[in-house]
Amino acid sequence: MDYRGTVIEESLDDKSIIDQLKIVSKEVESVTEKHKTPWIKQWTLDLVDIPESEADTIAEKLSKSLDKEHAWYTDYKNDKYHYIIYRNKVFKIDRENPFLYKEAKQYGISLGIPEYQVDFAPESKTWER
Repeated sequence: MDYRGTVIEESLDDKSIIDQLKIVSKEVESVTEKHKTPWIKQWTLDLVDIPESEADTIAEKLSKSLDKEHAWYTDYKNDKYHYIIYRNKVFKIDRENPFLYKEAKQYGISLGIPEYQVDFAPESKTWER
């Protein structure tokens, strides 16, 4: 089963990775204070589809392509797995085990990403115990 997620173009140092992705749609948002990215004026959000056979490879490439100066993440998921990708760190989470989201969330917060932006877990947040 293929994956779907969003890549923010401005989060990438190496934008050539975008050429390797199937972009389903593109949306541009003006940056507000809530985004916590005052060094840029907009977010270009690419909704992408990732073939299951390429999910691991694309995750590693995205991890190496993310901005070196600022903390960002990107993610994609299907019904079984959720990839959460930071610079040089990839979490592949089994969605049947929401407890696994805790480490990915804590890692993002440790980088300075606002907590509300790394709230990945499904609605039942039993993993936060």
